Amino acid sequence: MVSTMAINKDDSRSFLTEKHLLFKQSIREFLAKEAVPFYDQWEKEGEIPCSFWEKVGDNGFLCPSIEVDFGGIGADFGYSVVLAEELERVGSALGGISIHSDVVAPYIASFGTIDQKQRYLPKFITGEMMSAFAWTEPEMGSELADIQTTAIKKDGYYLLNGAKTFVTNGFKADFMIVACKTDPNPVPPKDGISLLLIDKDKPGLTRGRKLCKTEQGSSGTAELFFDDASVPVGNLLGEEGKGLSYIMQKLQQERLICAIRSIMAAKDMLHLTMNFIKSQKAMDKKRSAFKKAQFTIAEIATDIHLGRTFIDGLICKHMTGENIITEVSMAKQWITEMSKRISDKCMQLHDRYGSMGDDKIIRRHRDISSPTFFTGTDETIKTLIAKNIGF
Repeated sequence: MVSTMAINKDDSRSFLTEKHLLFKQSIREFLAKEAVPFYDQWEKEGEIPCSFWEKVGDNGFLCPSIEVDFGGIGADFGYSVVLAEELERVGSALGGISIHSDVVAPYIASFGTIDQKQRYLPKFITGEMMSAFAWTEPEMGSELADIQTTAIKKDGYYLLNGAKTFVTNGFKADFMIVACKTDPNPVPPKDGISLLLIDKDKPGLTRGRKLCKTEQGSSGTAELFFDDASVPVGNLLGEEGKGLSYIMQKLQQERLICAIRSIMAAKDMLHLTMNFIKSQKAMDKKRSAFKKAQFTIAEIATDIHLGRTFIDGLICKHMTGENIITEVSMAKQWITEMSKRISDKCMQLHDRYGSMGDDKIIRRHRDISSPTFFTGTDETIKTLIAKNIGF
């Protein structure tokens, strides 16, 4: 059990109210019972069971921002921060739940019709339906506009053809948003990219192999193939040809969630490493070795504190609706790279023990690189930052 006092001491942050902290305590206690004991087994099996998703939904933790009219609690972004952090505290593979709750669901909530919201959002909230967002493609470059999957409108349907890869939750998703090209020669303000809502049993949809990535092994990442999949025009999300603009609107929150998860992963690695060094101190007669470890730990703690302070400021601005895509992009790029550096330092401090067995530190080191590639490559993000600061 986790005491309220322990949580308050850990999270005296300006945007967190008493209700946020109670929500955090509930999630932490739930995960300690329903996820932590089984996480290693899920990693070995390569998937998180649907029954766990349903338990998360039954306990009211999914999609906290969704309006009450569609079964949600209409909560502010602080609840999403709490959810993302507590899931990441257990393990990175649970990040698929954050993608479901705070990436896919907001697209439906923001751009969907009333019918689409009623059809999907209540089932998102209960965990009855698992969702995914499919935009990355096998031959895709660093630009979102490079999408090659096409959707040609004919007789009230879109004929969808193409392939997607690295789709988190894709192997078991009941529903997915698919980014595709509906117009090869768009006329502004349209961008030629559209978003289609696809159910799992759609004829013409084939799920490829489960991608057994070296990182986040149980996140259900998969390949998807579309061969003349017939999609009703009523499954278009928002306006035709404006998909890229919708994606850009949501990148701020998506990149912020990514940075939040990365800083929590780094913080957990610091905690694991400190505990390991303390346990070894009695056996280590070389005071100089411990002193050197202290210096490294101090450097890591400083980096994490700087990153956490940066992130917390951005969270406050995001919660008030400010456009901070440049700052969030900076945070995502810097924090994900910083977390990788911290991970390497922590493994070095574990010495030979860091490369043996099934210890959590090994899994953290394995998973830490993955967020670097989320929401755009480093090159894409740096290009956006440079342009936005006038260079």
